[in-house]
Amino acid sequence: MNSELKEEIRRLAEPVIETEGMELIHVECVKMRTRWIIRLYLDKENGVTLDDCSNVSNQLGDIFDVHDLLPGSYTLEVSSPGFDRPISRDTDFVKFKNARVNIKTGVKIDGVKNFHGVLSDYIEENGEKVVLLKAAGKTYRILKKDIIKANLDDKYNQK
Repeated sequence: MNSELKEEIRRLAEPVIETEGMELIHVECVKMRTRWIIRLYLDKENGVTLDDCSNVSNQLGDIFDVHDLLPGSYTLEVSSPGFDRPISRDTDFVKFKNARVNIKTGVKIDGVKNFHGVLSDYIEENGEKVVLLKAAGKTYRILKKDIIKANLDDKYNQK
C-alpha cells in the first residue's frame, strides 16, 4: 500500500506545488502505531521558505481530507530537502551525477547494503534503471528498484 499511497499523494500534491512555483522532489509515508506521517520535500530555485511550506501544507491538508486519502489520522510535514536531500526520481539521479551520495539497498551487492560514494552515472540496461556508484576504489552497479533510500551526502555537498 505504501507505494500506491505515495503515488496518490504525488498525483494530488504536484499540481498545487507546481502552481506555487515549486517542485515536489520526494514523498515519504511512514505508518506509526496510531497515525501516518506524510513527509513532502519541496524545492525551488531560490530555496523554500517557511511560509512556502506552511502555505502548501494548508492547501494539501484540505485536499487530502476531501479525498479521504488515509484511513485514520495523519501528520503532514512539508519541508525543504536540506543538504542531505533525498534522491528518488530519475531526474534526481541524472541531476546529481558526480555528487557524493549515501545509498541503502534492500539486497546485498557484493556483501554490502550501505554505500557511500560518488554517483558516477545513471543508465538504463536491459529495461532497468541502474545507478553506477564509485566507492572504495570500486564501481558498484545498483538497480534502482533495489534502492530503499538514497540521499546526497551532506558532509560533502554543502554550498
